[in-house]
Amino acid sequence: MLKIDSHQHFWKYDPQRDGWINESMNILKDDFLPEHLLSILQHYGFAGSVVVQSDQSAEENRFQLKNAENYPFIKGVVGWVDLQAVDLQEQLSEYKKYDKLKGFRHILQSEADRALMLRPDFINGIRTLSRFDYTYDLLIFPDQLTYAKDLASAIPQQLFILDHLGKPDIRNKNIRQWSRDILELGKRDNVFCKASGMVTEADLKYWKEEDLRPYLDVLFEAFGPGRILFGSDWPVCRLAATYGQVTTAMNNYMAEFSKQEQEQFWGGNALRFYKLKK
Repeated sequence: MLKIDSHQHFWKYDPQRDGWINESMNILKDDFLPEHLLSILQHYGFAGSVVVQSDQSAEENRFQLKNAENYPFIKGVVGWVDLQAVDLQEQLSEYKKYDKLKGFRHILQSEADRALMLRPDFINGIRTLSRFDYTYDLLIFPDQLTYAKDLASAIPQQLFILDHLGKPDIRNKNIRQWSRDILELGKRDNVFCKASGMVTEADLKYWKEEDLRPYLDVLFEAFGPGRILFGSDWPVCRLAATYGQVTTAMNNYMAEFSKQEQEQFWGGNALRFYKLKK
């Protein structure tokens, strides 16, 4: 079975740039680079991964594209671009030189304007992305799911993927409103979702696999096995779990599914969504 990790990060730790890594995240105050992940992927039977931006800059794109050039296991890059920039089309034309650059992401979860994604300039930027055949990763909190639904409806030709299930509050078992919003979002055929980042939304020290199951049940009801991708969220997952614990939890959940559905989840959907080369 071909396995692709659809969501992981690399960085050379910089305390000024990486201010989001606070005092409760000391384990992440280190360099996490391709050579560190490669042996982990090999150990757990993964053929490759998709690296996702963590800093919002052109320098970040250059760093990740260089990593992808040097390490064949990096099958795709999700970078960052200012969707409201006046020269967006020119930037995307330049980025088209990089075959492994598959899409873009903005850290919408941190925006004071929770509905930033519905601004006309932002929507026009997404429309431009679709003309260049780039995907868009949605990094949002549950209060923004309703805006994501409207965004996906406004641009049905654009492929979106929701990161980390939209970050439900697994720790406090808040599921009701999130469930309603996820089921609505899943009705949009142009939206996929990553089964990623769950352990860090659960109790970091005492999470159990059964804590994740109700959220996964809703996720699969909303999107079906053909639109859900596995993602480790390495190294951020290390706040709560090892890579092996993350994959074991998902292996145990997916054991109930058919062989074809498991193949979709572990790699096939990533290949299809990001148009990756094997």
